[in-house]
Amino acid sequence: MKKLKDLDLSLELDKKMYKKKLKMLQYEMLNAQQFLFNNKIGLIIAFEGMDAAGKGGAIKRLTERVDPRGLLVTPISAPQPHEKRYHYMHRFWRKLPQHGQIAIFDRSWYGRVLVERIEGFATEAEWSRAYDEINEFEKQLTNGDYIMIKFWIHIDEDEQLKRFNERAQDPYKAWKLTDEDWRNREKFSLYSEAADEMFAKTDKENAPWCLIPGNNKLYARVQVLKEVIAQIEKEATRRGLHITNVLQPHQLEEIEAAKLEEVATTEEVVVAAAQVKKKRKKKSK
Repeated sequence: MKKLKDLDLSLELDKKMYKKKLKMLQYEMLNAQQFLFNNKIGLIIAFEGMDAAGKGGAIKRLTERVDPRGLLVTPISAPQPHEKRYHYMHRFWRKLPQHGQIAIFDRSWYGRVLVERIEGFATEAEWSRAYDEINEFEKQLTNGDYIMIKFWIHIDEDEQLKRFNERAQDPYKAWKLTDEDWRNREKFSLYSEAADEMFAKTDKENAPWCLIPGNNKLYARVQVLKEVIAQIEKEATRRGLHITNVLQPHQLEEIEAAKLEEVATTEEVVVAAAQVKKKRKKKSK
């Protein structure tokens, strides 16, 4: 069972390796998008997580190199008065992508079992039955021509406070910080508990939750791209399809070169660590 306490928030990625991996993965994401378009398969990605966890930054890197004509990014906030006249899932049905398109939700229908539950905007009866409603909603989509992926990017309270203070002092980011964000900090543990229950009840084979350690933004962005590509490949295989390359030969050569360099760098790190360990043993003798 997936739980937030099991995440290793100390995982990091240095900037040099980040840039190499990012370029490689963004090429692969562009290729995957073309595969989805050619096979008329829709991709739906939902992002959740603590305030300032880095959802926007991850979405930016995920979409940076893809064809914008086949992409929809929808930020979700509190429902408008006219939307409250319908079942709460109505507004999400209206924002689904066409087959072959990618739709990204920055916050999602999971607000019913997170903020609406904790802040009292939904009754206990409403948010309790929402788990089954959500599972059925996602099942209907994935039974057809859609792939569903759900991300929770997580940071600890200290990292969140650091990012809040940085935003407050940055005129280009101050708009991101609201009084509501500060109030939500006081309920950090309640949101964590609600998230764990949400994972337990809605992490399904057809619509998995991917929990991403987010204290290091570079690591989180790369992991999101990796998980999206891996899930598309998995679903393609399940459908009896194969993702063929649509990129130009020189682009593919760059990807392969980056992969080989990544492997070489990893091996160098392992060798260096072994040498350090060996030296320590000699000193101790």
